[in-house]
Amino acid sequence: MDRHFIARVRASERGATAVEYGLLIALIFLAAIGAFKAFGDNGIGMWTRVSNEVESVNRNAGQ
Repeated sequence: MDRHFIARVRASERGATAVEYGLLIALIFLAAIGAFKAFGDNGIGMWTRVSNEVESVNRNAGQ
């Protein structure tokens, strides 16, 4: 192989930058998934409680 080619490949930072961006995007994606799951579980619980309260009020109003 050509020595100059090898020297240019070793000096190039384009691949390292692409890998860094890929890792950053993966980290952001994982954080977003975790946040959606946490808030989603809380939201489902909240709407379940609201539904139960509405059903309770409707049952008590019918008596």
